[in-house]
Amino acid sequence: MKRLLAMLLLMSPMLCLAKAPACSSWPTNIAIASLKNAGITDPTKLDESKTKAVLLASEKIGTNLYRQIYDISFYEKSGATVQVITNSEASSSECSMSGVDVYVVARKIGGSL
Repeated sequence: MKRLLAMLLLMSPMLCLAKAPACSSWPTNIAIASLKNAGITDPTKLDESKTKAVLLASEKIGTNLYRQIYDISFYEKSGATVQVITNSEASSSECSMSGVDVYVVARKIGGSL
């Protein structure tokens, strides 16, 4: 019994190191649609090759379920930039486990993102 308990305790850090899913495309696509619906920008105005999505946080909230926060920057062909923060849930098998909350960053002060 002690040996089993010791093995479980040694293995528990490995269970905590489960890698968060890479799901930037889902919130990015929903953010583009949200920006279009709000009249802020249009996909035809964007230079998609410059779009940058940075995972700010990924929190395990259930078995194979993560809450993910992304900082996404869209660059228009005109040179204008639109930045959003998204909040959504993802799993290792499905990025669209929830809707996507999209927050437009009106002004950013400092930082390198």
